[in-house]
Amino acid sequence: MKVSEAISKRILELCSSNNISINKLALMSGLTQSTLQSIIDGKSKNPTILSIARISESLNMNLNEFFNSNLFSNLDLEI
Repeated sequence: MKVSEAISKRILELCSSNNISINKLALMSGLTQSTLQSIIDGKSKNPTILSIARISESLNMNLNEFFNSNLFSNLDLEI
């Protein structure tokens, strides 16, 4: 699995577990809906750590907690 795909799946997983929509997460994190949707859709092949940090913070978690998922095991590091 590529890094961008793992990040997308993790965001969707967290939205589901927190019972929030992508639009609500965008609002909470201060990211534009188009930026967040681009990450989810895989159009953004290399989301910035700042975007991921904003998402994490809006869900009351740190970056360690965001990346603490089996999704990030055995990643394909090719872009």
